[in-house]
Amino acid sequence: MFLIVLPDTPTENDLLFRLQQGGDDAVMAVYEEYFSSLFHYARLKTGDPALAEDIVSEVFVKLIRSLGTKAAPHSHLRGWLFRVVRNEIATHYRQTDKAKVINLEEWMPAPSDSNPDTNIGDLMEIHRMRHAIRMLNDEQQEVLILRFGQRLSLKETADIMDKSISAIKSLQFRAVDTLRQILIQPEREASHG
Repeated sequence: MFLIVLPDTPTENDLLFRLQQGGDDAVMAVYEEYFSSLFHYARLKTGDPALAEDIVSEVFVKLIRSLGTKAAPHSHLRGWLFRVVRNEIATHYRQTDKAKVINLEEWMPAPSDSNPDTNIGDLMEIHRMRHAIRMLNDEQQEVLILRFGQRLSLKETADIMDKSISAIKSLQFRAVDTLRQILIQPEREASHG
């Protein structure tokens, strides 16, 4: 059974309101609430923890500079932050001409150490899932990371990826369907072999 924890919308709305009102501790509260997930996303996209930390730091500098301007977040604070991270990563790679790396091992859950018999099966299943995810294109990988890894809403994901909600739904559907096809292929071959 999978359990998905949805974001605490009242907290996000409260933080956004505090930012808009110019509360002294608002930026620090946003930092404490979102730094970890922004860093994790940037690290997945860059493969470099130091670069990810620099990028997320720049995001908070941009947040501070944007306060009181049209560029400031007006709704969907978390989506605004993730979009700025994504833009900063793109800017970095345009300037350095390096290809981005998505380190999917960081995204996939680690197996538990409780039962050795279960661990072998878990490791094999995780390896299979990692292999399948690597077979997806970059946009499909990113939509899965944002929707399921970071638990962002369709709207937030659409804003971050600069696509419509229907395009995100379609991209997510194709990604999940492709994963399903990849994962059931070995079972089909085994049953016919």
